Amino acid sequence: MESSGNVRGTRVRNDRTLPETRWISAIIVPFLVAAFAILYLFPDRTQDLFAWGIQPRMSAMMLGAAYIGGAYFFVRAAANAPWHWVKVGFLPVTTFATLMGIATILHWDRFNHSYISFFAWVALYFTTPFIVILLWLRNRSTDPGPGTSLELRVPRSVRLVIGIVGGLTVLTSIFLFLQPGLMISTWPWHLTPLTARVMGALFALTGVGELAIALDVRWSAVRIALQSQMIGIVAIGLAMIFSWSNFNQANPLTWIFLAIILFLLVASPLLYIWMETRGKVRG
Repeated sequence: MESSGNVRGTRVRNDRTLPETRWISAIIVPFLVAAFAILYLFPDRTQDLFAWGIQPRMSAMMLGAAYIGGAYFFVRAAANAPWHWVKVGFLPVTTFATLMGIATILHWDRFNHSYISFFAWVALYFTTPFIVILLWLRNRSTDPGPGTSLELRVPRSVRLVIGIVGGLTVLTSIFLFLQPGLMISTWPWHLTPLTARVMGALFALTGVGELAIALDVRWSAVRIALQSQMIGIVAIGLAMIFSWSNFNQANPLTWIFLAIILFLLVASPLLYIWMETRGKVRG
């Protein structure tokens, strides 16, 4: 009996991304790519093409930036990557989708109820929070954990900084979601109560993702999540260029936001290159 249990335990901890996780990931990808194409390439036509009209274009393009980063992540999950390579992305996605579903209910009247994109939106955000968390709960048992392997680890000081940034980002998301009126009066570009809560969901996605990265010591466990975030950051940086007229340049937060994006555009690739170089040196 003991031998059978050991065999079963070995089979469970095989770092396998389960078929249902891969299938659902593959199904999610087209939704994200389609939303990115509409929001990022046609940000001024959301009233006609999307589930709801988003103004100004910076809000639309920032949401689109998150979708293209997410599409990359789910492509990697669908491509049968080892489970621990992608697991840190599932809780951030659950948080984001949950908040988006709540925002949809709170601002139901703002949506284009007769558009097919609205039905796709509702199908996505009324089901994804439950599906993604169930996938994470079911698949997490296959993670072998860091154990005592010689796998490259992220230094504690780096994870501490990422964790602090993640905590501050989550705090920002809470204010955006729970106090949209306050944040509307201070935000660098115009927000409505709905777009403020959508921004809150986006900041929660990033913040929870950074906290998840900070809590796993394995570089292999955070590489894909960091790649996904870098894609999103680059897209946000480009969105700022194309939407600069949306920003209130007299607002100090405009320049703080710009400085944060510029910092991330530099720091994230440097961290990635540094860690990859350390891995090659050790190898």
